[in-house]
Amino acid sequence: MIRVAAVQAGSIAFDTPATMRKLEQAVAEASAAGANLVVFPEAFVGGYPKGHSFGAVVGSRTEDGRDWFRRYYEAAIDLPGPEDQGIGQLAREHDVTLSVGLIERDGGTLYCTVVFYGPDGMRLGKHRKLMPTAAERLVWGFGDGSTMPVVDSPAGKLGAAICWENYLPLYRTTLYDKGVQVWCAPTVDDRDRWSSTMQHIALEGRCFVISANQYSLRSHYPDDYDTGYGDDPTAVLIGGGSCIVDPHGTILAGPARDGETILYADIDLSEIVRGTYDLDVVGHYARPDVFQLHVNESRQLPVVATERDDVE
Repeated sequence: MIRVAAVQAGSIAFDTPATMRKLEQAVAEASAAGANLVVFPEAFVGGYPKGHSFGAVVGSRTEDGRDWFRRYYEAAIDLPGPEDQGIGQLAREHDVTLSVGLIERDGGTLYCTVVFYGPDGMRLGKHRKLMPTAAERLVWGFGDGSTMPVVDSPAGKLGAAICWENYLPLYRTTLYDKGVQVWCAPTVDDRDRWSSTMQHIALEGRCFVISANQYSLRSHYPDDYDTGYGDDPTAVLIGGGSCIVDPHGTILAGPARDGETILYADIDLSEIVRGTYDLDVVGHYARPDVFQLHVNESRQLPVVATERDDVE
């Protein structure tokens, strides 16, 4: 049996050191409860800028909006970098596998990323969100096919789909084909209908699904942050809904709605085989003579330099 944990908590927006302390506390608590795998929400380190416009309308940006983007950029982290190393050290100290949603800084661009760490502290892989949703595209770049891993870990084969990526059927099929056993679904979607999506994926992919959502209050954001949701520090900006689902679509824990918490479930990976007995969407239940998916997993570079052979 493997004990998995979904951390439902809000990051301290624009304050990465404070968020790292919160992450450390959650890892320690989950480890003390016997968790082998701990999953954190989308954009936990670096923050999710709920409700902020960054001063943008069609055809115009404000100077104040540029200043807020600079602050958001400064709260993001580098891979590799000190926070990245710190998270790996936490995994090693507590002997757990971690899936952490974070904002990755690369050049002048930010990416919404999930990073996996093994209990030896090593980074196992990362996934950049392929398709930011709506206004997220203003502040996040697009991932490409080069960061769509399913990684081996002591907790099983792990893959990640971030928030509305879970609605991309072709991406789901790609992870199923790679043999994902534990589907990590970090999100900030707190709608009641979200758990039905998690149940669908568990049933479709015959995998365990762990969805970790933020639970964020107005007080988790700076006083001068314009959310559009008022100034009441107790106002809920992101309302949770984390859950854990088995390969038959049964909800094992959650959805959690009452504040910050950690959900736990004990899972048996052999239950996946019992599920694929009658449904394997990339195996005996597929029809490759009718449908085939072609996936481009090459890294997409804006500048590709080739050596000149005409230089004297």
